[in-house]
Amino acid sequence: MIERRQTRLVSVGGVAVGGGAPVTVQSMTNTDTCDPAATLAQIARLTEAGCEIVRVAIPNAVALDGFREICASSPIPVVADIHFDHRLAIQAAARGAAKLRINPGNIGATERVDAVIEAAGEAGIPIRIGVNAGSLAEEYHDRDWPLAEKLAASAQTFCEHFEDRGFRDIVVSAKASSVNATIDAYRLLAERVPYPLHIGVTEAGTSMSGTVKSSVGIGALLREGIGDTLRVSLTADPVEEVMVGWEILGALDIRRLGPELVSCPTCGRCQIDLIPVAEEIERRLRIRRTPVKVAVMGCVVNGPGEAREADIGVAAGKGMGLIFAKGVALRKVPEDQIVDALMAEIDRLDAENV
Repeated sequence: MIERRQTRLVSVGGVAVGGGAPVTVQSMTNTDTCDPAATLAQIARLTEAGCEIVRVAIPNAVALDGFREICASSPIPVVADIHFDHRLAIQAAARGAAKLRINPGNIGATERVDAVIEAAGEAGIPIRIGVNAGSLAEEYHDRDWPLAEKLAASAQTFCEHFEDRGFRDIVVSAKASSVNATIDAYRLLAERVPYPLHIGVTEAGTSMSGTVKSSVGIGALLREGIGDTLRVSLTADPVEEVMVGWEILGALDIRRLGPELVSCPTCGRCQIDLIPVAEEIERRLRIRRTPVKVAVMGCVVNGPGEAREADIGVAAGKGMGLIFAKGVALRKVPEDQIVDALMAEIDRLDAENV
């Protein structure tokens, strides 16, 4: 078991963050906030994929009316993402935001930050202090320090300012596009502030490169017990962010949303076309929520052992597959029936667990 770092408990629209609560998965819409219907449709897809908190950009005042409608109809808590204009944050708090996300370093003068703090306090909602290289506290810009130290020190300075104003309903992030700088910054923050940490690697990249960087950075932190909520940042459909986030949590046995798929990498001993079989099973499993372990193995070396260890599995031979359930070999089926046979056993297991 991974020993979690203990943090203050924050409620984001009724979703617990920190305080020992389960690590939550977040994402951000990429639709036009002025189009509530499109944004809510995307939020519905994100929710179905397992997103628990969603962030929405408010780039200007025109977006505020759409944001109000989104907050009123969203099935999950909506966070207002604000840059530069403190008045947008104040108005978002009044229009139903479950949390504000601001970069104090780009909001401007201290009195503007204080006005946002006051608005959040009146609305009874938390603020995420989001720090990155472009939003450091002014005094850290030109210091000859490692980026991770600048990020952590800047975030700590902002936290202390909020505390001086009597506001402690805080979530903190300190992201960089560098995996190493991100990990180091969060390690420092975990030692210095008591607040829940929103973890992620910012501007991580496209589906492949972003998934790799995010998995390494987020996974390393979670393995050390650091992180209370996460977002995987990808240049891709936001639904992919949610799916990767859950895969990271599942790989570390922290939380599992649905089935776990184990499949072999294939080699010259494989005597069926395993890749499409594994991909089709993965596709069908995405809509399942039963936490079963499914093994799809291509040959006799590790296949029978892995298939027996899984809840449901197949060990393939020449043009066929031997189906297992709970360690018991059930029957052989032709290659073109493997997917349906495995799904039938999963259905049976689901029915038994109702």
